[in-house]
Amino acid sequence: MTIEIRGVEKLSFRERQVVALKEMGLSTNEITKRLGLSASTVATLYNRARTKGYQVVIILPGDVLGLGVPGDEEGGE
Repeated sequence: MTIEIRGVEKLSFRERQVVALKEMGLSTNEITKRLGLSASTVATLYNRARTKGYQVVIILPGDVLGLGVPGDEEGGE
């Protein structure tokens, strides 16, 4: 699985860090500990990033969902 953040060039370095950690499922408390920021700073950075507009795209290989390409099996055509 790959996570791609589109529009990341609009975000500051800290906003990128917070967005990436939030999108990976970390809580605000976990982010504060990891980045050494206060909870209010994390909330501010996240909200500011959201207003700038970005998209998170999750890229999954087809086999994760059982959607392999026909003929893609080893030894088959």
